Amino acid sequence: MTSADGQPAGLFDLTGKVVLVTGGSRGLGREMVLAFARAGADVVIASRKLDSCEQLATQVEALGRKALPVAAHVGRWEECDSLVDRAYSHFGRVDVLVNNAGMSPLAPSSAQTSEELFDKVVGVNFKGPFRLSSLIGQRMHDGDGGSIINISSSGALFPSPRFGPYAGAKAALNALTTVLALEFAPNVRVNTISAGPFLTDISKHWPDESKRTWKNAAGRAGNPEEIATTALYLASPASSYTTGSLIRVDGGLH
Repeated sequence: MTSADGQPAGLFDLTGKVVLVTGGSRGLGREMVLAFARAGADVVIASRKLDSCEQLATQVEALGRKALPVAAHVGRWEECDSLVDRAYSHFGRVDVLVNNAGMSPLAPSSAQTSEELFDKVVGVNFKGPFRLSSLIGQRMHDGDGGSIINISSSGALFPSPRFGPYAGAKAALNALTTVLALEFAPNVRVNTISAGPFLTDISKHWPDESKRTWKNAAGRAGNPEEIATTALYLASPASSYTTGSLIRVDGGLH
């Protein structure tokens, strides 16, 4: 398969598309926002801190693209609804949704995990993506189609003690990908990126040993920009026959 001009690279062209990225102001989200903008897309940048979204929006606009910064806590149902309304009111459409916002706090133990912490983790990692995907996916299905990309975690595939709510929420997100890929078929593609260890802001709090040694084939953690090519693939026509899939971007964890 090639693009209209016969060049494979043209498949990754997102000119005229609108991409909404949650957790978009930093880390993996920031790298994906910039990659989408460089590929020609306008972007909705959502995170809890509006000033961070606005700063990144300025960089996107410097690339010649439009950006809408929105403060939203995706763990709150009503804020998800408001985010969707803002995006459609401003751009009139969303062609790609990237459910990237997440949180993975470490509890002292499973027994000592509070209900508040449990609800926050499940809310951000699963409830929010469910609500956003349901609303936007239905509009995509009833309209011109689109792509939903769920950013999951190797924590769902290789769970560790004290991360029960996080691992469970990401495993639920993996299952949701299959559900929505079938529900919104055939013109909405829904896929998961199972992200491994990346050197984002969170990595500053890792033990030094963890920064040097990984049980993966690559023998290292990933650089944030290394998420971008897989995201571009799933967002673009290059992945026209890929849906309901889980793609591991983790350096070959084992």
